[in-house]
Amino acid sequence: MKAYVFPGQGAQFTGMGKDLYEKSPEAKDLFEQANSLIGFRITDLMFTGTDEDLKQTSVTQPAVFLHSTILASLLGSSFKPDMVAGHSLGEFSALVANKTLNFRDGLILVSKRALAMQKACEKTPSTMAAILGLEDKIVEEVCASLTEVVVPANYNSPGQIVISGSNEGIDKAIEILKTKGAKRAIKLSVGGAFHSTLMEPARLELEDAIKNTSFNKPICPVYQNVNAISSIDPEVIKSNLIAQLTSPVRWTQSILNMISDGATRFVEVGPGCVLSGLIKKVNRDAVTESAAFVM
Repeated sequence: MKAYVFPGQGAQFTGMGKDLYEKSPEAKDLFEQANSLIGFRITDLMFTGTDEDLKQTSVTQPAVFLHSTILASLLGSSFKPDMVAGHSLGEFSALVANKTLNFRDGLILVSKRALAMQKACEKTPSTMAAILGLEDKIVEEVCASLTEVVVPANYNSPGQIVISGSNEGIDKAIEILKTKGAKRAIKLSVGGAFHSTLMEPARLELEDAIKNTSFNKPICPVYQNVNAISSIDPEVIKSNLIAQLTSPVRWTQSILNMISDGATRFVEVGPGCVLSGLIKKVNRDAVTESAAFVM
């Protein structure tokens, strides 16, 4: 069985999607639709913007979404997913790929999500950090012991977890986790504490938009971040997507569940190959490839 996976924020790079725009009339049309829908020429920032331009949440999220969904649309008849999953933002790309959302609604929701998250980031100084080489339980215990807001945000692979919280809380957590034996504890270049309670204002803002958007019955199951369980129920998918902003991304468990349910091959659809690397860390025998090379 073939599983398609979609990356999230952090996979972006200058020039992403430019080859698709120039070589495919279909891709060019979708990119131009996006420029009109979101009110600025995001293609200019994707193709020639600086790293700083692309790090802005309001730019990064729709940019990665566009690259992933347009690339998936160009796969044509070869695109036959048995299951899909997306990492954080990538869950929206996955929901377009399995027909739960149409392209237009998906892009509008992603744009609203990005703006809401950016506002939440500006409201409270906060950040994230990658912790390598410790068991999840140790990281969870340290986070729970602190009085500041610090929580596990991304369970990326065994021995790789990202924590999220206030600047002071993250600094304290890093200091303690190093004494606990973390091989590395690195602050990430992000503007806020994604997948933590500090994103509650963004969750509330996005909730109405998601509830008022039409979700279709998907063509295949989506394994959602909040519980790593597959779903084909539009109302369940909506509920999980709303909860996602303040809940951890359970990527490790999602991949394990997909494999348990029969996934034999993973195709990463979007910029870069970060997810393929994480999947190999979850299961070194997993077969992975990039959609860019199977077109």
